[in-house]
Amino acid sequence: MAGLLDGKRLLITGVLTESSIAFHVARIAMEQGAHVVLTGYGRLSLVERIARRLPAPAPVIELDVTDSSHLESLPARVSENVSGLDGVVHSIGFAPASCLGDSFLEAPWEDVSTAVEVSAYSLMSLTRAVLPLMSSPASVVGMTFDARQAWPAYNWMGVAKAGLESVTRYLARELGPRNIRVNLVAAGPVHTMAARSIPGAEGMEHQWAARSPLGWKADDAEPVGRSVCALLSDWLPATTGSTVWADGGFHAVGM
Repeated sequence: MAGLLDGKRLLITGVLTESSIAFHVARIAMEQGAHVVLTGYGRLSLVERIARRLPAPAPVIELDVTDSSHLESLPARVSENVSGLDGVVHSIGFAPASCLGDSFLEAPWEDVSTAVEVSAYSLMSLTRAVLPLMSSPASVVGMTFDARQAWPAYNWMGVAKAGLESVTRYLARELGPRNIRVNLVAAGPVHTMAARSIPGAEGMEHQWAARSPLGWKADDAEPVGRSVCALLSDWLPATTGSTVWADGGFHAVGM
């Protein structure tokens, strides 16, 4: 029986540890028949070690989304491993420490601009870089944390995620004529390296578990990974410019 992603060629960014959402996306995608290429930044040997824990070998390509030379050479480096791309997963985000925490007013523009470039603008720059490799139809999926409201301590990362959600809509408009869909998955809090950098994240997890209609386990990224893979598949051909919530239903309820 063919898998949901049988034969799909995917570029997945953001794998750092086994707790990374991107790791679970890659694992589930492989289990569903996809060929996966990973990107890593900085600690490439760590990404390569984690990649060996996936169901099948996955090549790892270095990618700094703020480095134009990395982006320009990306198509050639991806082409060494797959003949084209049917899907791209953007699971990249970063904000300097000044952008998170108690005070929204104190972060300098240099830090804010870094958060916006890495966490929002990079969805466009990554997509633009690999566009020559993308098939038709194809799917681009990014990760967000519901940016419709202000969250404690999330501060400028929340602003960057709001920008990411807007970039998604504009990319969807731009790439729709090429039959390339662009969507986001808004996950509930998950135990990742990124989450550990957010002050008070543990308290938010308890609230999420208590209030979500379906419940929520912050140590289980499987539901989020499945949602991403569903968007990468051919089963949502008319969905683009959208945010799909994989948060146990927390976004839908009041106090």
